[in-house]
Amino acid sequence: MSNKDNKQPLIRIKKLYKVFGKNEKKVLEQVIAGKSKDTILAETGHTVGLSDINLDIYPGEIFVIMGLSGSGKSTLIRHFNRLIEPTAGEIEIAGSDVMKLDSKELQEFRRQKMAMVFQRFGLMPHRTVLQNITYGLQVQGISKKEREVRGREWLETVGLDGYANQYPSQLSGGQQQRVGLARALCTDADILLMDEAFSALDPLIRSEMQDQLIELQDKLHKTIVFITHDLDEALRIGDKIAILRDGILVQQGEPVDILLNPVDDYVEAFVKDVNRARALTVETVMQPQIFRISSDTIGEALIQMRQSKQDYGYVVNDEGYRGVITQETLENVEESDHSNSINTSLLENVPSVQSDALLESVIPEMLDNIHELPVLNAEGEVKGYLSRSTLADILSDQPSSGNGVVVSANSDNELVEK
Repeated sequence: MSNKDNKQPLIRIKKLYKVFGKNEKKVLEQVIAGKSKDTILAETGHTVGLSDINLDIYPGEIFVIMGLSGSGKSTLIRHFNRLIEPTAGEIEIAGSDVMKLDSKELQEFRRQKMAMVFQRFGLMPHRTVLQNITYGLQVQGISKKEREVRGREWLETVGLDGYANQYPSQLSGGQQQRVGLARALCTDADILLMDEAFSALDPLIRSEMQDQLIELQDKLHKTIVFITHDLDEALRIGDKIAILRDGILVQQGEPVDILLNPVDDYVEAFVKDVNRARALTVETVMQPQIFRISSDTIGEALIQMRQSKQDYGYVVNDEGYRGVITQETLENVEESDHSNSINTSLLENVPSVQSDALLESVIPEMLDNIHELPVLNAEGEVKGYLSRSTLADILSDQPSSGNGVVVSANSDNELVEK
């Protein structure tokens, strides 16, 4: 996923407004003055599509824009490449003011900088799969030989090797959408615009396409603007989420911010039925402070434990996390053995969990252990711990999904299985 440290936004939207109607500039004054969308429609016959939108989207980020039908999300994404002209505002992409591009520059910008993946696939029925995939390269003037080589590479990447000479009508919906994705990627554009790209697919195929997008993004690090009305999809793939209502941006942030801190009733209605255990990772809720025992000998470990005023600690050495040791165990060791190294017989076998694991997957370990679970990153380093109280707080008042483990907190804030 993305990292914006020391990076400038690749896409910057400032004070963007869109009013649909003949006198949009005049009606804009009423929008800025604070009149509601419904009042403006009733009084002027004009529709407010977007009102004062401000967004920064960073390189390599999957930025999800979501909202109900009519919220303005598709209108917004079509401003990025000026398929829709704004009534007012700034659109800056890779440092360039898109509003200042003339028709020829805009055409070139669309060919080189952005590619779109549509809800209904947008494939040309009279062209083969390979010809569909390489269409953007043909428009760019790439030679037939080169575009076929590149097209076949992307065909293989999206799992359709052997389908080059098929026609769209011979493919399933999921396969057609894979062709659409390959076509967008084949142009090597910096930015992918995906407008409800998976919403026409059956649930199982949709889930597979989400997995494939995440897998591809881990390799390609494209900047992806993804439109959806499905919060589960947004939480699964998004680095950032922006929620629109009636053309107004009501909240934006990381998925965990949206899920745990909804700003109003509208956002809360989106998140209330989300199974947090399947949406949040350990890293998003772990506690970063953790008491490590780094001493080699029993005596040094005991001194370290007494100084910390903790009753147990996580033993970590050059090989990584080894287990938990309690102060009681250390105190019971004969003083004559204090110079000995800590051996496995003194350790409690408390399992570690990975920082990127979903909470759902660690509940069994949490139920089976009285100690907090150490959290390891991909390199095996201890980064924090996950406590029962934290997990209980996060998962409390969550509706049952109908299967799996249901967990709640008892009076002692301990996790109990129902």
